Amino acid sequence: MEYCLQTRHLGKRYRHFRALDDLNMNIEKGAIYGLIGRNGAGKTTLIRLICGLQNPTEGSFLLYGADSRNQRAMCEVRRRMGAVVETPSIYLGMSAQENVRRQYELLGRPDDSGAAELLRYVGLSGTGNKKAKDFSLGMRQRLGIAIALAGNPDFIVLDEPVNGLDPQGIVEIRELILKLNREMHITVLISSHILGELSKLATHYGFIDKGRLIKEISAADLEAACRKCLRVTVSDVTVLSRILQQKHLDYRIRSDSEADIYSPVSISSLAMALAGEGVDLIRALEQDEDLETYYINLIGGGAAC
Repeated sequence: MEYCLQTRHLGKRYRHFRALDDLNMNIEKGAIYGLIGRNGAGKTTLIRLICGLQNPTEGSFLLYGADSRNQRAMCEVRRRMGAVVETPSIYLGMSAQENVRRQYELLGRPDDSGAAELLRYVGLSGTGNKKAKDFSLGMRQRLGIAIALAGNPDFIVLDEPVNGLDPQGIVEIRELILKLNREMHITVLISSHILGELSKLATHYGFIDKGRLIKEISAADLEAACRKCLRVTVSDVTVLSRILQQKHLDYRIRSDSEADIYSPVSISSLAMALAGEGVDLIRALEQDEDLETYYINLIGGGAAC
């Protein structure tokens, strides 16, 4: 197995606060790796360490085999990286083409003839002299990705790339990420709190909580692990809960009217038991556990944000 990035007992401490704690991560070459965790879990801290914006206080990481403690090797291998961290680093008073050409200058690339093709690839070829300050959020995000691609990376890091975008902008960024991965064979590390969108992209997942990576799993293994359930809607979920406990069934209450039942159950017998208690069974639908439910169950509750 060839890895693009591996972290080894990586830690980051700010005085008495431990933002990352003994974190071990493995990102396969060619993957779209979805990093999932609530606010403050350590996602952005991890990304900043990988990108060289901060230094770890414990442990190390390997980027294409180069050890982070070897500054010379790391400086060389980071040329293979591109990143959009928190917000796109763009000059608002410049056009898209001027922004990309400025990035070429910063990278020491004398030939900027590829700028037009790069903008076409991210869907910004028709912006002309329009200033970036007049771009939509989605256009700015795509410009940030174009700038990250200016060095011809084969690994790109995206921190919340669809945050604040409208549905059309989200679709455009999703299609662009898939295109980068499938056509240009770029490995992608992407953090996002929009789990439904991430599930349409990722080939692998890493779940982070309180600075620790608590689970790594491939999309295929996650799909196999997600349990099917019967989602029922009733007029009184308290009574439903008591009946399910009496039957020793595995279940989870979703709201004051809904519950997911994971154990095999006869709908007719359940309806009769509820009717005997004066409770209506309003609806019963088979469901597959989704990414958000898997995450919440994994960390023991809380929102994925």
